[in-house]
Amino acid sequence: KKSSSRFHSVWGLYILKRQIRNHREKMESVLLPTLTKKEEIDRIINNTIDKVLVLRFGRISDENCLLLDDILEKSARDVSKFATVALVDVDSDQVQVYVNYFDITLFPSTVFFFNAHHMKLDSGTADHTKWVGKFHEKQDFIDVVEVIFRGAMKGKLIVHCPLPPERIPKYQLLYKDV
Repeated sequence: KKSSSRFHSVWGLYILKRQIRNHREKMESVLLPTLTKKEEIDRIINNTIDKVLVLRFGRISDENCLLLDDILEKSARDVSKFATVALVDVDSDQVQVYVNYFDITLFPSTVFFFNAHHMKLDSGTADHTKWVGKFHEKQDFIDVVEVIFRGAMKGKLIVHCPLPPERIPKYQLLYKDV
């Protein structure tokens, strides 16, 4: 009986330690800020210095946005030394000036900045101003942000996408009145 009770005590201690570790990991996970006002977007663009600012434009109710948000949250800690990530709620009336300026019609769309300068990404699509769609995996996002950071540190305003063409979302641009 003694060895059985000792086993249960050790097992209970192991489970408790595992639960504490899991709780710590959840607490340390990054919650991404959601911006709903033009002033908030202006502030984060102007105050993010020597880091890439990643703004995901989308809707909380959109499945693709949720999938991208999951990748962004999982990656935020890994890129925290050279990037800041925030979400922009496109349903907010107060951010429509940015939605219109960047011609955001497909969700999710991700826009990049460095020291308040809009960074462009040549991914082989017609639109270099933003990334349209989600990333296939966490490492794809990290690779793109790292390339943008390295290019920005060299003074470039446009960089070439490091991902292979099969991992870049495809879409067609539709022009009004054409």
